Amino acid sequence: MENSTTQESHLGSENFFTYDSPYPIYAMAFSPSPSSDKTHHIAVGSFLEEYNNKVDIVSFDDETLTFKSDPNLSFDHPYPPTKLMFNPTGAKSLRKSSELLASSGDYLRLWEVRENSIEPRSVFNNSKTSEFCAPLTSFDWNESEPRRIGTSSIDTTCTIWDIERGVVETQLIAHDKEVYDIAWGEAGVFASVSADGSVRIFDLRDKEHSTIIYESPQPDTPLLRLAWNRQDLRYMATILMDSNKVVILDIRSPTMPVAELERHLGSVNAIAWAPQSCRHICSAGDDTQALIWELPTVAGPSAGLDRNFVRLQNAAAEGLRSVDGLRWIAEVQPLVYMVLAYCTRGVTDTHLEVQK
Repeated sequence: MENSTTQESHLGSENFFTYDSPYPIYAMAFSPSPSSDKTHHIAVGSFLEEYNNKVDIVSFDDETLTFKSDPNLSFDHPYPPTKLMFNPTGAKSLRKSSELLASSGDYLRLWEVRENSIEPRSVFNNSKTSEFCAPLTSFDWNESEPRRIGTSSIDTTCTIWDIERGVVETQLIAHDKEVYDIAWGEAGVFASVSADGSVRIFDLRDKEHSTIIYESPQPDTPLLRLAWNRQDLRYMATILMDSNKVVILDIRSPTMPVAELERHLGSVNAIAWAPQSCRHICSAGDDTQALIWELPTVAGPSAGLDRNFVRLQNAAAEGLRSVDGLRWIAEVQPLVYMVLAYCTRGVTDTHLEVQK
C-alpha cells in the first residue's frame, strides 16, 4: 500500500465548549440518549487522593451549546471512580425519565439517574471471604447483551456480571499480572490488557482458553488501555505505559501490529474509536493534544494499514495540561455534528465538529 499524503488541520476556539470542574477529574461518561428537555448528560468523576469523591451529572444543550449543573444531580462516590458508563443501549430504567449509570472503584456500582435526583441501585461484590474486594481498574458494558458488565481488577481476574440477576456469570484468571482494561467485542467475546504486556481475547463458550493477540515488544511493559472497533471487530487498539504510540491490531494477524501511530509528543493516556466510523480513532495524551486519525480502508489481512495518518486534527486547547480521558459521542444532529468529549485535570471540554 502506498503511503497517503499527510494532511493536518486545526480546530478553532469556536468549536470548543468548556465546563470547569471544581476538582480534578478523570472518569467521564456521555449519555447515549437525550433527556426529556433534549439535553445530554455528562457524568464526571473527581480524582481526589482520599476516600470521599464526587460524581456530577452535567447537562449539555446541543441547541444552545451550553452546560448546566444541578446540585441535585451530584453524589458521593467512595474513592475516585476508575470508569463511568451509562447504559450503552440508551434504554431507560425503572422510570421513563431515568437512566442507569455504572461506576467502578472499590466495587462495581449501579446508579439510577432521575430528572432531579440520583439513587444507588446495586453494589456488586464477588468476595466470599471479606467485605472488601480487589480494586477494579475498569469495566465495559456489553452493547449486544446489556445485562452483562465485565470488570477488570488488580487481582489478575476479569469478572462477568449478570446485573439483572445480581450474580457472577463467570470469573476468569485472565493474566499473570494486574488487568488494566477490558472491552467487549461480541455478546460473549471480550478482550483485556494487563501489566504482563499482553492483549488476550476470551470466548465465554470456551472459558479454559484465551488467544494472545499482541505482546509488548519490551518484556513486561504494561498495556494500559484497550479499544475495540465497534464498526469493524477485526480491529482493536491499545497503548503502552509511558509511550507515545497507539498500536492498531488486526485479530486475524496476531502478534504483529498493522500500524503504530506516532504523533504525540508525550505519553498517550486514552484512545477511542469513533462510534459511527470504522476508520476514525482519537488519541489523547500528556502533550495536551487530542488527535483524530483517519485510517485508510483495509482490503484484507495482508494489506495492512498505512502507517502515515491521512488527516490529523489537533483538538488541544492552549494552556491545558495533559488530557487524561476522552469519549467519542454519537451524532447529536444526524449528518451534521459529531461530538468528542475529553477531559483534562480540572477541565472538561465537549468539542463539536461539523462533519462535511
